[in-house]
Amino acid sequence: MPAQTFRMGDPHGDDRFGDGETPVHDVALAAFDIDATTVTNRDFAAFIAGSGYRTEAEEYGFSAVFHLAVAAGADDVTGQAPGAPWWLGVRGADWAHPGGPRSDLDGLADHPVVHVTWNDAVAYCRWAGRALPSEAQWECAARGGLSGARYPWGDELGPDWFCNIWQGAFPRHNTRADGWLTTAPARSYRPNAYGLWQPVGNVWEWCADWWDPGYYAVSPADDPRGPASGEQRVLRGGSYLCHDSYCNRYRNAARSASTPDSSMGNAGFRTVARGF
Repeated sequence: MPAQTFRMGDPHGDDRFGDGETPVHDVALAAFDIDATTVTNRDFAAFIAGSGYRTEAEEYGFSAVFHLAVAAGADDVTGQAPGAPWWLGVRGADWAHPGGPRSDLDGLADHPVVHVTWNDAVAYCRWAGRALPSEAQWECAARGGLSGARYPWGDELGPDWFCNIWQGAFPRHNTRADGWLTTAPARSYRPNAYGLWQPVGNVWEWCADWWDPGYYAVSPADDPRGPASGEQRVLRGGSYLCHDSYCNRYRNAARSASTPDSSMGNAGFRTVARGF
């Protein structure tokens, strides 16, 4: 990624003012190296085999699965997420069993790994000699040099599908017009001008930064790294569950967050080289 100054944020934010997409501000970044894709199941399997690591979902014994993707018996479903009943706690759901104990990774080697917490992603980075991107690095890379654009490819969503998001009536009926109910292979659709595949849609991507919706007002102009502390870590890019009626966050500037130990079937990560 070339050294550059870019405009970070979105003055509109699709009325999601609590997400902290403003004020729009100039950010200067040195050149950095970022993965073309999110870490895949094949990549993560190599990490597990080489390190013996156990993910937090495996340690907990359960993870969050979208209700239409559950592959488990009724006794393995522990309940619904408060305020989001389409998310079910499923015993035996983890990175190698994304729908639950009756699922596996057959045919999914090139899909993004999911059910990884921020802590799991950091463990992978240590093993790989990489790091999670800062939120600023992530947005700069996602934009692909298109200043102010809503999406990695421009300002219009369609009519053709350029990313893996929800189509239909959320959360009960997905027409699968883009071909997928859950994840798509990491190299689907087309890359942006910087060669990044699917920075929006498909899976949320963990960033290094602590979350603060007010951070942009005090962010330094050079290589911002987020607040010094916090309770949640930044997630970027939206996922296969995003829909304009529910979660219109499949945009370059959109922001979200979750606790570092949160594990769910629509979050993964990509990495950057250390030292940038």
